[in-house]
This record gives sequence, C-alpha cells and structure tokens, in this order.
Amino acid sequence: MRIRIDAVDLPGLTCPPGAFAGDDVSAYRNIHVAVQRRDRPAELLDPKPGDVATATWTLECTTVASPDGTDVKGPYVQGRPGGRFIYLSWGSVDDSGTFTMFRRAKLMLDAVPTDVLDAATSTGLLVGSLGLTDARGGPLCARVVPPRITWTAEPAVEE
Repeated sequence: MRIRIDAVDLPGLTCPPGAFAGDDVSAYRNIHVAVQRRDRPAELLDPKPGDVATATWTLECTTVASPDGTDVKGPYVQGRPGGRFIYLSWGSVDDSGTFTMFRRAKLMLDAVPTDVLDAATSTGLLVGSLGLTDARGGPLCARVVPPRITWTAEPAVEE
C-alpha cells in the first residue's frame, strides 16, 4: 500500500509576527516542509518550499492485520502499533542547504476511520488531504486529526 499526503495552503517562506507564542520567529526564514524518516530525523523525503501552491509526498508502506485492527508500517511511519503517525517536519534552510527543524506536524494514522483504512488496504492507496497553515498564519504543527485532515481510499496508480 501507499500513503499519499496532499497539502495545500502552505504558510510561505517566513513566519508572520505572532505565529508562535514566545518564539523568535525572525529566525525562521526560507521555511521548508518534508516527511521525516523513522529513527532518522535528519533524513527527509522531498523537502518543499513553504511558498509552493501544493505539496505531495507518496510513501511506501505495508499493512498487517493485528488484534487491534490494521497496523501500518514503513520507513516513514513513526510510533508504536495503535499509535502510528507520519511526521511533517518544518525547518529553515540556510544558504548551504542545511535544514534546521523548528516544528513538526504529527499526522495521526490511528485517526484514519477504520472503513477508510480497510478500503485503502484493498485499493492500494490511502490519501491524506490537509492545509498546512494554522490559525495564526504559521506552519501547522502538533497532533493532526480529522477534521483538520481528510483521509480517503483511492485506486493506486502504477508509476
């Protein structure tokens, strides 16, 4: 199975004043977002600038039936069974191309409706659609569950 993350409404390359309470947002320039690999926080999948119109990531994963339902595993799937998630990491990229993370959004896979996950296991593709700008105009962070993200099962398309 694959998981595709479709993101819109990215916050831009800089954080607006007041985006994060107590933070020096002036340090956050040339903002990018990427999917973080499990157990390797420095390994990021396809970083996207914070000012693109849309961002999409496709992750390879496997599903296994468990006593608690369907368990999703893969190189970009974090957490323990029953609490799996995908990290979208936000960072500043300096002139040398170094990504320095300052926030993460945690896309909770345990919040995918059971019928949607079951259908995606059959069709081969689970799609999470979400906007990446929070209420303050900054990068979306913290725990992300419906209705902030919409999960659907779609037919897998061979690439």
